Amino acid sequence: MAAIDRPQNARSRRTREALLTAARKLIEEEGFEATTMAAVAERAGVSHRALYLHFASRGDLLTTLYGHLGAAEDLRASLDRVWSRPDAVSALEEWAHHMARAHPRIMAVSLAVERACRTDPDAAQMRGVTMRNWHLGCTRLMAWLADEGRLAGAWTVETAADMLWGLMSWDLLERLIVEKGWSPERYGDHLAGLFRATFVADPR
Repeated sequence: MAAIDRPQNARSRRTREALLTAARKLIEEEGFEATTMAAVAERAGVSHRALYLHFASRGDLLTTLYGHLGAAEDLRASLDRVWSRPDAVSALEEWAHHMARAHPRIMAVSLAVERACRTDPDAAQMRGVTMRNWHLGCTRLMAWLADEGRLAGAWTVETAADMLWGLMSWDLLERLIVEKGWSPERYGDHLAGLFRATFVADPR
């Protein structure tokens, strides 16, 4: 029996991967509005029935796509470099470099979601998950700075987390990387300097 189950499971995984890849490509190439369940099934080359066996709704598909992007681009490994730093200041700087490494790779999907979220509840749901996770990371960083006595005096953990979260703007990334032609490395270096100058207290 196991010999029969393994190919079926492998085929199911391949179908799921194809559907998520198709959803990503549709968003990147044609926009969020064009990413319907029917369009995803057609792009992936599967039946509507097969699609609904994996995802109950468009919202389910697109929320799963958020996690899939993280896995496809290995964002966890990039984030691990932040939380493995020996102190809060270097972790804050590494957060900037994480943004520079990871965000350009998922920018097309994320910008499409941003543009659609005011009128599309599925896009709003996907954006909400992203923003909550970002803010949790920002709060963790600022609490770490405060615990080490390095959070600049003008800030509380809450206000500093809010400001750092606000600076994680797709608009800022698009303007500097796309419109001004900055490399991700340059973006990360300058962002790290900005974060350090804004949030870190002089140890003296």
